[in-house]
Parts: sequence; C-alpha cells; structure tokens
Amino acid sequence: MKKTFAPFAPSRFNLLVPSLLDTFLSPARPSLKICGVTTSADAERLVELGVHALGINFWDKSKRFCPVQSARAFLPALKDRILRVGVFVNAEPDLPRQLLEGDLIDLAQFHGDETVDYCGPFAHDRLPFIKAIGVTRHIGLEEAAAFHARGLLLDAHAPELYGGTGRVIDWMVAAEFVSTTPEIPVILAGGITPDNAAEALTTVGPAALDVASGAESAPGVKDFQKVEALLAAINP
Repeated sequence: MKKTFAPFAPSRFNLLVPSLLDTFLSPARPSLKICGVTTSADAERLVELGVHALGINFWDKSKRFCPVQSARAFLPALKDRILRVGVFVNAEPDLPRQLLEGDLIDLAQFHGDETVDYCGPFAHDRLPFIKAIGVTRHIGLEEAAAFHARGLLLDAHAPELYGGTGRVIDWMVAAEFVSTTPEIPVILAGGITPDNAAEALTTVGPAALDVASGAESAPGVKDFQKVEALLAAINP
C-alpha cells in the first residue's frame, strides 16, 4: 500500500520555524544559505549580514565537519535569528531526529544516499527536511516527489563526496525541473559564486541558493566579502 503523509504543519518543537522556513523556501524572493559554518563568530557575522540560512555539516568526512558538541556551543543562540540547517550524510536517523526534536536545528538536509524509506518517518512525524539530489541529465519527478521533503536541493553529482565540490550543475536541467514542478521548492547548489549567482537565479529560478566553497577563502573559512557579494546578487 502506498504511504501517504499529511501536509506539513507547525510542530510543537518550534512554532516559529515554519515562518523562517516558509520564507526561505518561498519562490517569491530568493534566499541565501551559506553552508559549512564551523564557528560561532562566522555564524554571528552571517546573522549580522542578513543571510537567511546557515548549514552545519555533521558528516565527519566533510572538510567542513562540525562536531555536534561544538555546534551545541553556538546554535542555541541563533534560534529565531537565522534558519539553522543540519547537514547529514547517511547518518543513523536518530541523530537528525534528536537534533530536530531537541531544537538545536530547524531543518535537516539529507545529502547522502538516503532512501524514501529513510525519509518517510520524518515526513510522517512532520519533522522538516530537504533532500539533496545529485543532478545528472534528468531528475525523475516521481522519485523527487516520493521523498515528501519540504524542498529539494539540486547539487553536482559527486558519489562519495556528497557536495562541497564547487562543480556547477547543468542549469537547464534544473530550470526544467523548476518549471515543471512548481509545487516543490528548489534550492540550487553546485559551484555558485558571486560571479554567477545572478545568472543562476535568472536561468533556474530557484527558491534559494546554497553556497559553500563560493563563500570561502579555504574550506570552512568564510570570506565575508564574498558573502556580501552573494547577497547583493540575490537582492539587486
């Protein structure tokens, strides 16, 4: 029997999150997510600049890995000030569930090989998540919709690396998906920089841009001149 899930509704864990999340995923005005944040100072600076969301990578093989204990030192102070996104790669499901229910993060980003069955309990329990898809030449509409995610993050296809490569995806494939599936918010990743951000928005029309290496001077070291340039690109 095919599983069905109720529409997402505000959970008891953080009643303000849907407002932050809905704003982030709205196609009416593009948003910016800076991924790979590892320090409190960088996180606070992103808030000051008006960045909409930040990503904390909890995958221990990432060049931008942030241990949970380190994240606990600064994520609580960011509540309601910026959307806090936890990035997971093939994690035991208890980890993202605990961080969501414990109000350390507002949104889970599943960036590995997570299946529909893996994501199903999160959708069933109305725990908000987005699913990353490695773009090749085609994005299966039925496959994408089956995750019941709040949105899809389209990134470069990079088996075993799982994002952060700086590789640009085929924007025309992404644009076709956005135009044919307007009910699924799209976050565009993969090689976004201050030089191509405006073109990416015009070509693809995503709800948000997700940037890691394009906002850094080195992996995990944020370059705030680049961040300011990205913000200028999405808010001309």
